[in-house]
Amino acid sequence: MDELRDTNRAFFDKYSEIDDSREFLEFMAKPLRQSFRVNTLKAEVGEVVERLSSHFELEQVPWVEEGFFVYGEGITNTPEFSLGLIFMQEASSMIPPLALDVEPGMLVLDMAASPGAKTTQMSAYMENTGCIIANDVKYPRINILISNLQKFGAVNVRVTMKDGRYFGRFRDKFDRVLLDAPCSNVGMIRKNYKYLKLWRQRDVEALSRLQKSLIMAAYKALKPGGVLVYSTCTLDPEENEEVVDYLLSNTDARLERIDLPVKSREPVTEFRGKRYDEKVRKCLRIHPQDNDTEGFFVAKVVKPDE
Repeated sequence: MDELRDTNRAFFDKYSEIDDSREFLEFMAKPLRQSFRVNTLKAEVGEVVERLSSHFELEQVPWVEEGFFVYGEGITNTPEFSLGLIFMQEASSMIPPLALDVEPGMLVLDMAASPGAKTTQMSAYMENTGCIIANDVKYPRINILISNLQKFGAVNVRVTMKDGRYFGRFRDKFDRVLLDAPCSNVGMIRKNYKYLKLWRQRDVEALSRLQKSLIMAAYKALKPGGVLVYSTCTLDPEENEEVVDYLLSNTDARLERIDLPVKSREPVTEFRGKRYDEKVRKCLRIHPQDNDTEGFFVAKVVKPDE
């Protein structure tokens, strides 16, 4: 607790309003456990698990059949990792592709795709059919994305380098849209304390404005009857419930509950004088102590059929 307060007092004060439990602070300071997802484009889950279990203690992620927590050092030194049979991926970040309900043959937009964990997860669910447009905005991030797509054998993906807002011009085009939005990365503090040191309220406010414009573009690009999933690895209400509230206030978007065996808590409907649509209660707000993961937020949006 003292470490969080001393490192960034403004963060500590704000998050005391969001979750003032001792458990929250303890888990924020606790190292993040490793997890991976078996790449079913290349291997059967049972075979990979059987081989790795002789060297590591594995625990299945409750909400992802092919996801596992791993205990022990050296998982990234294994042949399974080198050959792209497993993808190191934080367990809560496996939720958005599940919520998106992709199917083989679909046209899917991944608006902020790098490093490609969710892209390859969707590619596996689509059995390498259809097409995923995997977009990111910066050249170094594109290089990482392409490298991972090649390593993991995701051949139904086309990579673009655009500002995500560009895709708003493709109205009613995509069966599914994933917007794993750029955010203040509070959920990743458990992985690297630099995110705590870097956190600034002014950045949260700037990111919130960007996220609102991105989610509006994502919704425009979505076909009627299609599904949009919005997610972040932060817990700031301005970047989560406020962004979803903005979409609900400006479109005919409809929220759906995400039915997965994951522990979560009540989303925020009022924060620092701002009130949000009660429908945001259907979103998933995951604090680090809920499942011993990163903090995460996921909203499932449906565009009504015309």
